[in-house]
Amino acid sequence: MNKPAGTNKTADASHTAGTSRAARVPRVRHNDYGILEPPALGTWRPELTVSVVIPAHGRQEDLERTVASLAAQTYPAELVEVVVADDGSEPPLDVPGARVVRVTDGWGRGAARETGRLAATGDVVHWLDADMVLAPAHLEAHMRWHHLIDHAVVIGDTRFVDAPGEEGVQSEYTRETLESTRMLKDAGAGAYLLHTGASSSVRADLLRAAGGVDAGLNMAEDTELGYRLAQAGAVFIPDPEARAEHVGPSTVMRREKDVHRHNWSYLGDLVPELRWLRAHPHRHWRVPYVRVVVPATTYEETRGAVDAVLAGTPADTAVTITGPWGELTDGRRDCLDEPLLDARLLTHLYRYEPRVRFAEDEPLSAAPTPFLLRLPAGWAPGADTLSRLVRLADADLLGLVCVALAESPRGVVAARLERTAAFARAARLNGADDDLVDEMFGSLWVSGAEYGFVPVAEAESPAGDAARWRAVAAERLAAVKSLKAEVERLSAEVERLSAEAGAESGEQGRLTSLIRHLRSAG
Repeated sequence: MNKPAGTNKTADASHTAGTSRAARVPRVRHNDYGILEPPALGTWRPELTVSVVIPAHGRQEDLERTVASLAAQTYPAELVEVVVADDGSEPPLDVPGARVVRVTDGWGRGAARETGRLAATGDVVHWLDADMVLAPAHLEAHMRWHHLIDHAVVIGDTRFVDAPGEEGVQSEYTRETLESTRMLKDAGAGAYLLHTGASSSVRADLLRAAGGVDAGLNMAEDTELGYRLAQAGAVFIPDPEARAEHVGPSTVMRREKDVHRHNWSYLGDLVPELRWLRAHPHRHWRVPYVRVVVPATTYEETRGAVDAVLAGTPADTAVTITGPWGELTDGRRDCLDEPLLDARLLTHLYRYEPRVRFAEDEPLSAAPTPFLLRLPAGWAPGADTLSRLVRLADADLLGLVCVALAESPRGVVAARLERTAAFARAARLNGADDDLVDEMFGSLWVSGAEYGFVPVAEAESPAGDAARWRAVAAERLAAVKSLKAEVERLSAEVERLSAEAGAESGEQGRLTSLIRHLRSAG
């Protein structure tokens, strides 16, 4: 039924995706996929299988049209399966050319996508909306990237039309994003924001590593999944040759304000990089922005380090304390002299603190949290240490910031701020190697004293300096607000005097001069 891409007259039968790849897997820096060289359409022989997953609720006719366009693809038919995830349609969907699986656990788009993912058998999962009409080379354009690297997330060129065959337009957000980021090559850590369920594809194992689809999300599930794929090391690639028509406007086009109002209430909890959704200074959030690993030593030393972290900025910071927690028992013991007394006291101290968890070993990754700080025993950060380190890392999208704290007989004692996405990508290529992270994201050494690290014994009390300066800042803001109100009052007075006939120029000049002075002072 389908013409395999390798049967094109210009194709070399011996030129397969597997044999054409260099022994060294390409190493994409940040999201600049320009180093990759995908084959021209129709000039290569595919090897990977793909499962096209279409979540649907009703819309039988639209589905049949979408599946018909899948049947006309240049990608080899024997490498393609179509899975329709039926989200409670009545009567149930029956789509020729597709395997229909019924959503039985939950409902909505997230549940349907996850049901389809779990049923898929392909090397690649290709998401597709139910109201799409694909150009014949759509799948082939997607799949050529997945034959180059195993951590690509490919985004199709979706044009919105009122009826099939029209010219169509991209969404305004997509067009502006692509134009301003050199087709996402310069999008950096925010490339995932263009990830959409209308037409995107990802290796099944990368999708599994990211945790699959959040089945509890009925909207914004594609953005949230894109964020977790980024933390798993993904490179986001929009392909203008993966053309498709979306018949009818998207929900965002029809009800943009309502969609944002709905989605932002969920994404603020799940995507910590959307900092503007986390303006509240004291909220607890499901996914932290930074996770700090603190090794358990004595009760006092560990408490000093953990309390310093919790009192600092950013507020959405969490702590993992590593120690021998599994050795603690509930049996009779000497309460004051048991061997693991310090560990027991720490578990009681932080048992009900939602930002603290206990682990036997250091985590390999903080995902989906975007940053992990590994803090050596005996050291504490200052009130603004973490915020400054993250700003430093984000300025150049660094994958690793090493902080020199002290010299020891075994070498330099250092803290490490690790970007989750950088180490995840390195792990997919050659293990979580610092040199590899440096090659793809960059790294830097800085002085601990410069960034506010001190021995725990020298750390400020959480109720001390940091709290006082926050109070001072609040007073300054109140003063600024009062001055702005005075400027507005005087501005209104000037306008009133200007409008009155016979206003004395000297009085007006005096008021104008006073306003200028107040504005410069504020």
